[in-house]
Amino acid sequence: MSQFYSGKRKSRLFDPKSKEPFSLSRSKIEDYIKCARCFYMDRRLGVGIPPGFPFNLNSAVDTLLKKEFDIHRKAQSKHPLMEQYGIDAIPLDHEKIDEWRNVFKGIQFYHELSGFLVCGGVDDIWQMADGTLAIVDYKSTSKNGEVNLDADWQVAYKRQMEIYQWLLRKNDFEVSKTGYFVYVNGKTDVAAFDGKLEFDVKVIPYTGDDSWVEKILLDARACLESDKIPRASEQCDYCTYRKAVQDVLSAFGGLRNEK
Repeated sequence: MSQFYSGKRKSRLFDPKSKEPFSLSRSKIEDYIKCARCFYMDRRLGVGIPPGFPFNLNSAVDTLLKKEFDIHRKAQSKHPLMEQYGIDAIPLDHEKIDEWRNVFKGIQFYHELSGFLVCGGVDDIWQMADGTLAIVDYKSTSKNGEVNLDADWQVAYKRQMEIYQWLLRKNDFEVSKTGYFVYVNGKTDVAAFDGKLEFDVKVIPYTGDDSWVEKILLDARACLESDKIPRASEQCDYCTYRKAVQDVLSAFGGLRNEK
């Protein structure tokens, strides 16, 4: 058995007959948006897509950013990036901030209409001068030129922030429409590596709109309650790959296992 993929599982499956809240993370909502078939195979039938390899450098950057902002959280002072970009805020000091940043807990809300316990772990939350809270998401990459949010695939980043905004609002917090991406870009135009990486850091504001979230939750519920496997998304690489494999196997009369 592959150490990265355990095949079909029996736990954390959606049961249409159950009246218990069903946990649905922010990432699983994104999975549904990208491909209802893969989402159904995962949450209803227990066959998830193979996991990607961990981005350890990205995780390291996230950890270091959190440590850095925590220094200012404790001191209740502005981070230099806030000063640089004219953002009148300080890192939020709240008793639940560590829970909200924990990927296994996160901000949670039980959405009664769908029966989903929606959750998502944020990178950070800033408290604005007017008392509202701003969602902050860390992103890291290495590319030539300025980082931005203009690529088509980055709509997933925007949805991610909007779900976090929705979750905070559902927990009765006043949330700013504007969130911030702290985007870290690894430099490659340096003379030598010398065992260290240098980064440019840019703060990108984004005005979110979470009006789509509740409809998606209801649609995802209807998807899981159905006894029919949804059609594959034309843009889904996993479904395209599975179909290509099936076509080849059919052409060769099926798979014969070597012993």
